Amino acid sequence: MRTIFHIDVNSAYLSWTALARLQSDPAASDLRTIPAIIGGDEKTRHGVVLAKSIPAKKYGIRTGEPVASALRKYPLLTVVPPDRRLYSQRSHELMQLLYTYTSDLEQVSIDECYMDFAPISRRFASAESAARQIADHIKNDLGFTVNIGIAPNKLLAKMASDFEKPDKVHTLFPEEIPQKMWPLPVSELYMVGHSSAQRLLELGIRTIGELAHTDPAFLQLQFKSHGQTMWEYANGIDSTILHAENHELKGIGNSTTLSTDADTAEDAKEILLSLSEQVSSRLRKSHQLARTITLEIKYNNFQSCSRQTQLFSPDATSGVLYEYACRLFDELWDGTPIRLLGLRTSKLLPEDAPIQLSLFDLGLSTTESLPEKYAKNRQRATCQPHNAEKQKRLEEAIDQIRKRYGADAVTRGTLLGKSRSKDPEPISENQK
Repeated sequence: MRTIFHIDVNSAYLSWTALARLQSDPAASDLRTIPAIIGGDEKTRHGVVLAKSIPAKKYGIRTGEPVASALRKYPLLTVVPPDRRLYSQRSHELMQLLYTYTSDLEQVSIDECYMDFAPISRRFASAESAARQIADHIKNDLGFTVNIGIAPNKLLAKMASDFEKPDKVHTLFPEEIPQKMWPLPVSELYMVGHSSAQRLLELGIRTIGELAHTDPAFLQLQFKSHGQTMWEYANGIDSTILHAENHELKGIGNSTTLSTDADTAEDAKEILLSLSEQVSSRLRKSHQLARTITLEIKYNNFQSCSRQTQLFSPDATSGVLYEYACRLFDELWDGTPIRLLGLRTSKLLPEDAPIQLSLFDLGLSTTESLPEKYAKNRQRATCQPHNAEKQKRLEEAIDQIRKRYGADAVTRGTLLGKSRSKDPEPISENQK
């Protein structure tokens, strides 16, 4: 059975505007906690309500109604015009974060998308725990909340995400439909508009359950083809597929939250070795070379820091990635116990792309004009092409063994018996 997530930002325009206002003026009122709306213009009273706060909802203010009508219901209502550029930016940030989990996403509006859970299911104990982790990740990193609906198809996932808000995860599987969906009024069913809901009420059909048990032939007589669609949706039937957009891969990485804090460099570098192997394997699988590597550290006080450097030559071997990761770690770590480590590569190239050689690859006869830190690496660099090719063949052989006999078929001796980290979480940065 498929498992689909529907991810929907809670009151997106209002949340994004509120966060921007608080960032520019921490003393400003949080629009989410006062009667407020996004839409139109307070002076001209033109336009419609695009989003409303929960306190505004208590005054009967509805999304889509004229701003003038909302102000009649509550004259002290705070009205803020929309900021399209801000919303586009926040939407982009949301999608970029979600792409760190999977590229199997279908964005359907600026503040909602579908995600196929299957490609990442093995990394989580359950769909519910995955959804909760994703929602918390969004809240902690981006500052706003989402609802996530979990179901076997897109329709039920969307219905589930509309249940109790905000910051909730809901499931809606076939066996849950009678309890969770059928008692709802027909107007709550996806694709049942105002006029259709009114007509159904006139026919004595008040709830989604009553609609589900109505003869579909009768509904087709009353609503033509839309009658059949409403009946199918009321019964949780939806065969539409998730259309993941094709995104250009910009980066590959892994991160892992440690089961116990790492408080020594030796412990941390064991994790970095494992992450380097994971990232290297994924680079080879996608036939890519990395030009840039970034190390991320999150401490046990939840403070985060990162540092980036460029490789001398594009590479995908675990040894090179690990060497750079350790170098970044030594520059960055301040001695605080570590909760999370992440390694990310970017500025990717196809493995067969023409590569501009570095000074070291040219086999210079002298190092007198080179800075000391580069001169120290020259001797190693002159023999690098042979060693790199040998290392590449070795790692490709390991890939084949692991593919045939499992990921644990070959393990570095230094990693035997190590269980400090949870399963690494793949990161793939993408761009439309």
